Amino acid sequence: MNPFTFSTVAHLVSEAGSASQLGQHVSLRFPAVRRALVVTDPGFLRTGLVDAPAASLRTAGIEVHIYSGVVADPPEAVVLGAVEFARSSDVDIVIGLGGGSSMDVAKLIAVLARSEQDISQIYGIGNVKGARLPLVQIPTTAGTGSEVTNIAIVTTGATTKTGVVAPQLYADLAILDASLTLGLPPKVTAATGIDAMVHAIEAFTSKHKKNPLSDMLARHALTLLSANLVTACEEGSNLAARQAMLLGAYLAGQAFSNAPVAAVHALAYPIGGIFHVPHGLSNSLVLPHVLRFNLPAAAEHYAELASLINPLAHGSTEARAEALIAAMQQIAAVTGIETTLRQVGILETDLDRLADDAMLQTRLLGNNPRELTRADARAIYAAAF
Repeated sequence: MNPFTFSTVAHLVSEAGSASQLGQHVSLRFPAVRRALVVTDPGFLRTGLVDAPAASLRTAGIEVHIYSGVVADPPEAVVLGAVEFARSSDVDIVIGLGGGSSMDVAKLIAVLARSEQDISQIYGIGNVKGARLPLVQIPTTAGTGSEVTNIAIVTTGATTKTGVVAPQLYADLAILDASLTLGLPPKVTAATGIDAMVHAIEAFTSKHKKNPLSDMLARHALTLLSANLVTACEEGSNLAARQAMLLGAYLAGQAFSNAPVAAVHALAYPIGGIFHVPHGLSNSLVLPHVLRFNLPAAAEHYAELASLINPLAHGSTEARAEALIAAMQQIAAVTGIETTLRQVGILETDLDRLADDAMLQTRLLGNNPRELTRADARAIYAAAF
């Protein structure tokens, strides 16, 4: 067994309705806190689902400030505006309440609000210095796993994204409350759920940091997600399925935070960055084609995972590995999300640009079980077209 390290969030609450007891959870963990910043987006704020957690904080004697200016794939200007809002409100705890973008912005507020570092100084791996404000994360989609990762992604140019990776980005507390996800449309449920499944699959095959703990978490995540995703899409009010999806996404987040994702994400990022396709859907569009490319190096791992999604998968290693690919394609088809690049407005003339951008994702490509060239990336996009 190779040496490895494993880090994760210290505390988890997984219970439907638990967000409405947010004040109790915060007071228990952080008794000195007096001013909370809730970070969310305008759409989620309009649902009214912020009201109960905010009221719970106020009941606990905690002043509540709400920043709702988060947008998808948040640009640097949004992050800086949120940090300034936190400073002017003199908050002493940050609570991310939303999808991956809201939780990523919450992480960056927590590390920058009382720091002398400029945001440009923390990009990359391990560049955050010093402590941060207490941080609580409450996901409202079952997909990104951002509530339990030490990564935040910022859009730093017209189409480019830059990551911040540091142990300070791990939250102190994550709260999984499926009642916050009941209003998600089926296609959003599907895309975010497949995103979580990709996290589990890529963690299980990560080239350098795959380890027994990440493997265990990835397997259990995939079991939960595959068993509940279609139900969550078809029966949106099924609280048990929704709660299982949240836990599956959380476990997948634990896995890939320690055994990082690879070529699926590397090829998905340009689709999202250039064409503003949601992240989960971007992953789903290239997933089967990257898996097929990886077969020569990862067939045994894929065969092992296939039995979790399709217990009837049998035959040779290659046949079972192909069964995993078929199962993921079937999930996309059944849930009705787009399955080709042309369906999301991408033209054949765009494929070279996508391939060029994908090759810039060196941090992710280095984790892939099989080395991938620019020609390989172009061929994968062509297969997905």
